[in-house]
Amino acid sequence: MKYFFLFLIFTAFSCSKKEAPQIKDSSVSFTIDGQYNCTLEYAVGMRPAIVFNFTEAVKADNLEQYIHLKEGDTEVSGIQLDVQAEWKTIQLVLLNDLKSFTTYTLSISGNLPTKSEGKIVNPLTIILNTGLDNTDKFPRITDEELLTLVQKQTFKYFWDFGHPVSGLARERNTSGNLVTSGGSGFGIMSIIVGIERGFITKQDGFSRIRKIVSFLKNDAQKFHGAFSHWLDGTTGAALKFSEKDDGADLVETSLLMQGLIVAKQYFKASVAEETQLRNDISELYNNVDWNFFRKDGGNVLYWHWSPNFNWQMNLPVKGYNECLITYILAAGSKTYGIPKAVYDNGWASGTNFRNGRTYYGVQLPLGPEKGGPMFLDHYSFLGINPKGLSDAYANYEQQTRAHALINYNHCKENPNKFAGYSEECWGLTASDIKNGYTASSPTNDRGFIAPTAAIASLPYVPEESMKALRFFYYKLGDKLFKEYGFVDSFSIQEKWFASSFLAIDQGPIIIMIENYRSGLIWNLFMSSDEAKEGLIKLGFQSSNL
Repeated sequence: MKYFFLFLIFTAFSCSKKEAPQIKDSSVSFTIDGQYNCTLEYAVGMRPAIVFNFTEAVKADNLEQYIHLKEGDTEVSGIQLDVQAEWKTIQLVLLNDLKSFTTYTLSISGNLPTKSEGKIVNPLTIILNTGLDNTDKFPRITDEELLTLVQKQTFKYFWDFGHPVSGLARERNTSGNLVTSGGSGFGIMSIIVGIERGFITKQDGFSRIRKIVSFLKNDAQKFHGAFSHWLDGTTGAALKFSEKDDGADLVETSLLMQGLIVAKQYFKASVAEETQLRNDISELYNNVDWNFFRKDGGNVLYWHWSPNFNWQMNLPVKGYNECLITYILAAGSKTYGIPKAVYDNGWASGTNFRNGRTYYGVQLPLGPEKGGPMFLDHYSFLGINPKGLSDAYANYEQQTRAHALINYNHCKENPNKFAGYSEECWGLTASDIKNGYTASSPTNDRGFIAPTAAIASLPYVPEESMKALRFFYYKLGDKLFKEYGFVDSFSIQEKWFASSFLAIDQGPIIIMIENYRSGLIWNLFMSSDEAKEGLIKLGFQSSNL
């Protein structure tokens, strides 16, 4: 009886004792849009489907304390966390689209408790990279309205941001007092477009150009009639472009003269102030001693001369590049005109002059491998009309179109597999890039598209260029289309968008859109005695001569 009583006591005690609950930790796995790529970094759309799966049930209370989606240090709002599968699955639902071209950090803390008070044994930090948001950023308008809008916004670079003293164009939107001679030539032509498009009055445009011409005549430092690449916009003093480039730049002078000649042809009224403007422009052009830049009478022009370093830059102007305008204007001068032999033996003797090879099914008459950067066939042809223009070396309508098509087809085929390149997203030329500047081309393609390359090719390849223009504006406009038109360049690959604007890139946009629409700048320049004399002297043929 004694043993039976003890047995009952032991049994009762054993039955009343509760087992301590077992703590179970959990591991977590995940999918992004239904996929796991064995990494912690994903390219995603604007609303990716994000699912976490746990080996143990988790507590559903205060999940937002443990699961975070951040852009930098900022928590993304509009997130819903749905618990499923008996607390073993959490779906993260985005109530709003993510931003395009943005990096987000998605994290799940190891402190997220399981129902058994365990923890997460493999806390996660996942990188989400968004790309292109394919929605339109601006309302659709007609192509004609879009062209006008782009011209008007781009015009502001030269009008609103023109130097207050000289009226000349600043090199870039961060240049302060530094102005550029070639870019100012582009600016002058842009002002003519602005008048014709009704962005400003003719009198206001005339006053600005008169200010520019007066400054160039009376204040700007000159070297044998030529201007430096950069000038002080207040004093006119030459500014160094590089250590030994502190004097004349003949090519920049040519680009400036191209614009001045267009202005001379536009302001044709017999009134005294327009007559004086024309006379002053003629004086500036006639004072350029083109023959001096042959360096002792040689059969080639030289790019630079310095009062301090003489000819030490030693850069002959040989084709094929952006400098055709230099030889045309040098030949057209009645005061210091060069003979045709300088064109044939100098310009046409360049190692990259003749090409004749075929790329992407397109034969390229002149220029470097695959055409080089697009500016080579933009700067001279802002004024010179390549339509129907030919000489002993090329048909320039074919040349400019071929160059643009090769540039387009390279980006379309995208041999380097850069993100974003397509038949709508193309254009390689000299521009700012991330952490620098480069002359992008099919043989120097680093993944950066410059809007000016495609847009300024409108007269050459209108269908391909309009595709690009629509894409830049509608699909990327929130990133690209700013206070002075399109920013200088961008890279979808790098998720990088320039904040800069350059005179030499904004100018061709507004001018070549106008040449595509009306031929205005081409007609003005080609009607000038300077252009006719130079082109005919060098053996060019065109119905426009």
